[in-house]
Amino acid sequence: MADAVDLVLAQWSVQRPDVDTSPMAVLSRVTRLSRLLERELREFLAHYGLEPGEFDVLTTLRRAGATHGMTAGAFLSASLVTAGAITNRIDRMAAKGLVERVPDAADRRAVRIKLTLRGRELVDGMLGEHVAHYARLLEPLDDRTRLVVADALRTLLEVCE
Repeated sequence: MADAVDLVLAQWSVQRPDVDTSPMAVLSRVTRLSRLLERELREFLAHYGLEPGEFDVLTTLRRAGATHGMTAGAFLSASLVTAGAITNRIDRMAAKGLVERVPDAADRRAVRIKLTLRGRELVDGMLGEHVAHYARLLEPLDDRTRLVVADALRTLLEVCE
């Protein structure tokens, strides 16, 4: 069964038979899949009034499990967010009542980012649906193939990061 990437590869094989385009067979599909998953995630999150970066904040804080919150430094280490993006996201989310900034009891100069009850209830309520959706997307792959794909992608990420 051919897909759009196969068409691109076939076109390149005619136009530039001297170039080995086999790396495109994997990476073009990863790129296309990333775009499709990002679109689906945005549509899912829109039902909850969230953007992907906000969802990342909620899930990072929830995964940490700390009821006293996380410092900005700890948050950066645990999340997929860059330092420049944190302040704006936290401001927006605090305005929505999903997170709050609280003084660090051990260091008065530091501030912790903490889920509010509303933020925790939101992420807990949507996580099952989110994971179930991901599982549906992976249904065409058997368990062994999922493991092979996950391992291969992990290897590529280790090289690229």
